Amino acid sequence: MYWNYSYAYRNTFQPMWNVGYGHALELIKTAVQDERNDELFYDQLIKLAPTPEQAAIITSIRDDERSHNAMFRSMYREMTGQEIYGVSDEQYQPVRTYSEGIQKALQGELAAVEKYRKIWFGLPYGIYKDTVYGIILDELKHASKYNYLFTLNR
Repeated sequence: MYWNYSYAYRNTFQPMWNVGYGHALELIKTAVQDERNDELFYDQLIKLAPTPEQAAIITSIRDDERSHNAMFRSMYREMTGQEIYGVSDEQYQPVRTYSEGIQKALQGELAAVEKYRKIWFGLPYGIYKDTVYGIILDELKHASKYNYLFTLNR
């Protein structure tokens, strides 16, 4: 019996990843706000960090988030000819403890991977898709670093 794996793959998995270009652009707009909120939240975590080493790790993550914000803004501008306006310094929910913050940050990084994967699937092949893939890898790296920090502070 002959089984068409390509057909089975497309029909099994495509609907789950079916993100259109327009939806990807809308997700990029929300990603700009998310990255800004992460930056502000990580500023708080840096102040709560118990050691300079841990503060330095979070500082490197925060700086990546700033870079991601700029990349998403640039991609959106180049793809649409429009700027993203309305990004605010809206307040995130402050955390009571460093440990609580590390856990929240870890979950946030993993949620970002899920969102950015949708963006990735909605973009055509090329530099923008490659850029989002790099951002996804950074977010996974951040999750690993937060796991390390969580382990240190158990």
